[in-house]
Amino acid sequence: MLNCRDEVLALTKKLVKIPSIVNTSGEKEIALYIYQLLKEWPYFQAHPDHLLLSRTEEKEPERYNVMALVQGTKRRSNDTVILMGHFDTVGIDDFAHLQDTAFDPEQLSAAYLNEDIPERVKQELKSGQWLYGRGVLDMKGGLAGHLYLLKNYAEHPENLAGNLLLAAECDEEDSSHGVLSALNVLKQWEETYPLKYIAAINADFVAPRYEGDENRYIYKGSVGKLLPSFYITGKETHVGSCFEGFDPNFLAAELTREINYNPELCDSAFGETPAPPVSLKQTDLKPSYTVQTALAAYVYYNFLIYSWSPKDVLDKLKHHAEIAFERALSEFTRRYQSYCELSGEEVHPVPWKVRVMTYEEFESILVEQNGEVYTEHMKEFREELLADTSLDSRMYSARVVEEAWKFMKDKSPAIILFYSSLYSPRVELTGKNEQEQRLLDALEYAVKKIQPHYPQPIVTRNFFPYISDMSFMAISDDEEGIQAVCNNNPGWGTKQFVNYQDIRDINVPVICIGPYGLDAHKKYERAEMHYSFEIVPNLINEVIQDILK
Repeated sequence: MLNCRDEVLALTKKLVKIPSIVNTSGEKEIALYIYQLLKEWPYFQAHPDHLLLSRTEEKEPERYNVMALVQGTKRRSNDTVILMGHFDTVGIDDFAHLQDTAFDPEQLSAAYLNEDIPERVKQELKSGQWLYGRGVLDMKGGLAGHLYLLKNYAEHPENLAGNLLLAAECDEEDSSHGVLSALNVLKQWEETYPLKYIAAINADFVAPRYEGDENRYIYKGSVGKLLPSFYITGKETHVGSCFEGFDPNFLAAELTREINYNPELCDSAFGETPAPPVSLKQTDLKPSYTVQTALAAYVYYNFLIYSWSPKDVLDKLKHHAEIAFERALSEFTRRYQSYCELSGEEVHPVPWKVRVMTYEEFESILVEQNGEVYTEHMKEFREELLADTSLDSRMYSARVVEEAWKFMKDKSPAIILFYSSLYSPRVELTGKNEQEQRLLDALEYAVKKIQPHYPQPIVTRNFFPYISDMSFMAISDDEEGIQAVCNNNPGWGTKQFVNYQDIRDINVPVICIGPYGLDAHKKYERAEMHYSFEIVPNLINEVIQDILK
């Protein structure tokens, strides 16, 4: 066993004290810190070309990844294990009056002693076995372990039969610009040195799956994440004549009732099931108050997948949107008829029909109807819309669909289904080839060897259940699935673009062995120190040793 706890703990605290909130200058600051730290190591003074401060490919903000390569001398080999991890964190608004101490574990722990905190948090704080603070768990503790291992082999390359490559990335908590930019460096180094990537090990956090769960999980592969979005048009009317129109908010509410928490929309694979979809935004698009019903509504949902492709999800959601539309029309008709009975008004047939289309279908209709007039206008509109920096990719996409709708000849109520954020691909690790099996065998060996040194069960599962940069190291979807993402994203090629071929080119089996703790992204974020700073680095080291033997 490596005696690493004190060094990993100390390094974790140093990293945590740099407030590297995503999309702030702190991301640049911590990248420079890590780069300068590694630059002082004798190995990188002797091999300066093995260390790179690599700016991301986006124009703004200015931020960097740190890439570092240690080549072993025990046995010369191209085989390379990637140690990956992000150094950005979420914000600290939830710390309220303790924001000044959120990035200082010692000060924060002292402050908590004077706070009215939950009993479990209090007991764990008093035990001295937990480290508190923003980023200790997600995921600076894991990155500190990676740095420890890299340093260990930089000082003793004679113990390494192969190579280690560190990819310390920015922007995992928002749009994964860090790892997407890192792919190009990985491809370049693959040819320059040359390298053969045989495994990637992420050290993102792990947590209990349910109350009372004592397992410490290791994950093979990763969940995929989509953001299916719906632009919903109605028929506007004065609120005093409400049944002369069709309120898109009414339809949006029915759509959310159909999709939210629906177990029919849970993907399952290898006996595991991710959380069902849930809405992340629901709004109409009225800019201000009027007594006219809204012209359109907008809603999007988090959607997690293990085996379904993005095309599968579109097909399923189109079907469920049709169910919601039919139900909304039926309820509208029933209420309209009941109102007419009360008021004595004459009943007229409801003129609208179920109308759901994907963005690709919508776009095809508009091109057919309007030709170059439409395509040229929308090209200019997208470019001009980029100047509005207040729009994230989700609202940018909504505005594109809203503008495109103006060209639709049939303005009857409709639902248009599309993706408004990048797709984080699902990753399966099943042993389907020799490379995957080699990693699975090394992981099984590592757990068997380290388990006697830790009292709680160390358990492997098939899919990392949270969004992470693991999704951009390998890809399990076929081309049809990926094209469904590209063809149904209104911001594709302007506000958003991912070269999924870069992922296919790397396509390395990936696992997650990370710190254990509680309340990631919350005020009481904390890591259990024995497992996080001692067991985890040893588990990773055993995988490295076995897979490179």
